[in-house]
Amino acid sequence: MSAPMDRAIDLSWAAMNAGEGGPFGAVIVRDGVVIAEGANCVTSTNDPTAHAEITAIRRACATLGTFTLQGCVLYTSCEPCPMCLAAAYWARVDRVVYASTRATAAAAGFDDAFLYDEVAKAPAERSLPLEHAPSEAADQAFAAWIGKADKIPY
Repeated sequence: MSAPMDRAIDLSWAAMNAGEGGPFGAVIVRDGVVIAEGANCVTSTNDPTAHAEITAIRRACATLGTFTLQGCVLYTSCEPCPMCLAAAYWARVDRVVYASTRATAAAAGFDDAFLYDEVAKAPAERSLPLEHAPSEAADQAFAAWIGKADKIPY
């Protein structure tokens, strides 16, 4: 086991024992140096997005002053849920290393299978109603973005 993974696991225990959230911890490393860490604090912050990986990504980006974490590795105590996996992709981390599997998390009451299944469905087939409300103004914003000379692509 690596030191960053050990730290992610320690964070999961600490958050759980402090009553901050579920047993999840995450550490982001670049060039062997810990850039940021995070623990699940969903229940203590009343923020359903405050998963360990999201918290660590937010902190790492703030520390580095950038929205991309290229060159970084995300160590997490458990296989990322769909939201955290998507965040890792958006942050462009080089690699994700996880300890426990989603099956282990599901057995503890953190079952993400439903979300993995929902994302794969067409919008009209999802259990959360998604209503398309076409707007020319919204489309024009994207058209303007395409032609924006000073945009910062991401």
